[in-house]
Amino acid sequence: MSGRPPLALVVVSADPVRLRAALAMARAEVALGSEARIFLQGEAAALLRPPVTAPQDPAWQAAGEPSLARLLDAALDDGVTISLCQSGLAMAGMDARQLDRRIELSGPVAFLAAAGPQMRLMAL
Repeated sequence: MSGRPPLALVVVSADPVRLRAALAMARAEVALGSEARIFLQGEAAALLRPPVTAPQDPAWQAAGEPSLARLLDAALDDGVTISLCQSGLAMAGMDARQLDRRIELSGPVAFLAAAGPQMRLMAL
């Protein structure tokens, strides 16, 4: 590891642009040799309902960027820890079995505890 404290990102709304930003920032942190984790709080949980898509996907792909689903998969492959609010899952009417196995169910206390006392926290 790089000696950089872990980066913890909280996505607080069901805005796919915010999730895209969190995924990009988390991947950048991992590329720098540190750890990154993302927590989708409340309504943001609905962003991971399969199939993961965003209205902006065609524009991003036209610009040579991946779709939101591909960015999510790349972040998980890179080792970014992604946690989903259990209450948000219920609010979205989703079943945990619908999710990618690499996505964890969590709550705010467990998320913050896992990030550690030296984490850098950012809400998007």
